[in-house]
Amino acid sequence: MPELPEVETVRGGLAPVLEGQRLARVEARRPDLRFPLPPNFVQLLTGATIQRLERRAKYLMARLDREDTLVMHLGMSGRFEISHPQGESRPGNFHYAPDPNPKHAHIVFETEAGVRVTYYDPRRFGYMALLNTATLHLHPWFAGLGPEPLGEAFDAAHLKAAFAGRKQGPKTLLLDQRIVAGLGNIYVCEALNRARISPFKPAGGIAAKRLPPLVAAIKDVLGEAIAAGGSTLRDFAQADGALGYFQHRFRTYDREGQPCRNAGCTGVIDRKVQAGRSTFFCPVCQK
Repeated sequence: MPELPEVETVRGGLAPVLEGQRLARVEARRPDLRFPLPPNFVQLLTGATIQRLERRAKYLMARLDREDTLVMHLGMSGRFEISHPQGESRPGNFHYAPDPNPKHAHIVFETEAGVRVTYYDPRRFGYMALLNTATLHLHPWFAGLGPEPLGEAFDAAHLKAAFAGRKQGPKTLLLDQRIVAGLGNIYVCEALNRARISPFKPAGGIAAKRLPPLVAAIKDVLGEAIAAGGSTLRDFAQADGALGYFQHRFRTYDREGQPCRNAGCTGVIDRKVQAGRSTFFCPVCQK
C-alpha cells in the first residue's frame, strides 16, 4: 500500500493541473470502487472548482468551492494518469506515461483547461467519497488520527507521552495511526534503523534522550523519500506515471542478509515477521 511519501508525491503531481481548475466533465465508469461511490457523485462534482489539493495521512483531499471535499484513497494499486490536449507539452518536470489498461480506468476528471486526469485501479481497493468540509475532521476516517509526522506537533514530547508505560515495540506503536498519521511499514523500519532503536524493545523502556533522534530520523527519511518520488514497491507509480527511486537507497527494508549501512556497524540485516508484516532490522546496532 502506498505510504505517506508516495501519496505526497501523487499530490505534488496532481496539484499543478487540478488546483484552481473547474471540472468540466466527470465520468464514473462503474458505480463503486472498494466502496460504492456517493449518490450523484458525477453531478455533484461536475462544475465544481478544486480550490486546493491536500494530503492528510494517506488520504488525498480536493477542497471544492462548494460545501464538500473530495476524499481519495489509493488503496493497493490506485494511480492517476494525466493527459494534455497539447500532447508533449507538460508542466514542470513531469513526463506522462502512456495510459495503462483501459479496463482499469474507473474515474475520469476533465478540467476546463482540457487536462484529463484518470484514476486507474486494477484491484479496486481504493475509494472516493464526498464529505462535508466543515465536519471533515469528525468523520471516522479522520477523527482519531494522530499528528502528521512532518508537522510541528510530532515531536519527542508527543512520542514520550505515547510510549509511556507501553510494552509494545516502537514499530507497532509508530504504525498506529492514532499516534502518528501516515507512517507505514517501510519508513518505520528505515527510521528505527537510523535511530539505532530495536523495533521489538518495549517502547516504555526507551530512554527519553533517544526520542529526539528518532523523531529526526522519521522526518529525515520521509523528506528524502518525498524528494526522491517515493518507493517503487508493488504497483505504485507517481502521478506522472514514472516510478520513484527511493527504494534504491533503503538501508534496511528488503535487505535481509546484507550488511547494515550504519557507520561503524558490522551487523547484517535480519528479518522477522511482526504483527503479520516483515520487520527488517540490524540485531547488532539496533538496541
